Amino acid sequence: MILTETMNFGQARQASTALKSGTFKFPESNVFSVPDAPSTEKTTTANKTEESKPMFAFKGAVLMESPWREMDWTAEHRKTLMEKITSYKPSCQEVPQARVLLLGPVGSGKSSFISSVQSVFDGRVINRAMVGSSSTGFTKKLQSFPIRGQKGEEPSALVLCDVMGLGEGQTTGLTLHDTLAVVKGHAPEGHKFSPEQPVRSETAGYMKKPSLRDKMHCVVFVVDASKLTSYHKGLGITFQQLREHISDLGVHQVALLTHVDQVCQETARDVTQVYKSSAIQKLITEAAALLGMSPSYIVPVRNYSCELALEEGTDVLLLSAVDHILQYVQLYFQDHLAPETKFQSS
Repeated sequence: MILTETMNFGQARQASTALKSGTFKFPESNVFSVPDAPSTEKTTTANKTEESKPMFAFKGAVLMESPWREMDWTAEHRKTLMEKITSYKPSCQEVPQARVLLLGPVGSGKSSFISSVQSVFDGRVINRAMVGSSSTGFTKKLQSFPIRGQKGEEPSALVLCDVMGLGEGQTTGLTLHDTLAVVKGHAPEGHKFSPEQPVRSETAGYMKKPSLRDKMHCVVFVVDASKLTSYHKGLGITFQQLREHISDLGVHQVALLTHVDQVCQETARDVTQVYKSSAIQKLITEAAALLGMSPSYIVPVRNYSCELALEEGTDVLLLSAVDHILQYVQLYFQDHLAPETKFQSS
């Protein structure tokens, strides 16, 4: 018997207390059995019949005794990560900034991640990359966002790049052709994407011979933890094709699992529990299968959305994701640059 399927958190806690004291009475509208298939049971309120729907879609919030990944959640580690990111420099003299491309379905949280990372360094929640709720996505152009350091500090050498969301096949959203044009550095900044008008040599601002600084040095796939089981079937094929072609270009790829607070009640209450959550560990595995990559490439994040103030645990998770990305950016330079073009270590 499920007691909280139509209750909010406050009601659930009250019910729990009443159960322990023996004073709880089961209201008819909150009592139902668990069927083998989704319930079609109706309830009538004020002469209006509606289908009963759960208020939350939380998966079983089972916390392990030990985390399945280790994480330092202290303020000192947050400071260390911020310093590490702001002091980062590409190991190549001709590349002043590391360019990282975020790819994912509409609503996966690409733009929110960019804004959330910048929020950490600004010391307040901001929306630097425009975020919308349109079913077709808010981002239509190639936009580059250099991550600024804290006030009074030099800008970091990290640029996060946002593009149109991936769609179904080649008829909606960012196409495979245009994605590769961006990774190779052919697509100009501000280019507005359209499946009917692919990036070509005739495109205004097209870069025929992009330099190393114009190319993408890492690709980050972004998937929504709350939508993993509802993504259309063709998305997995799209990811596989993208990974194959991007890998052929020698560009490393990692992934972010967003909205983890929407799939685990304990993580929603305390983000530092994310690596003790069996539900999120399972979703990491499912995301790995969807993307065709090892779970070790995928990290969970919680973006700022409705919050007005920063939270230390959320900051650490975001900064750790950026640090994870930069490790693979460095691999790109190590794999592709001749020894004489690298900075000599002291």
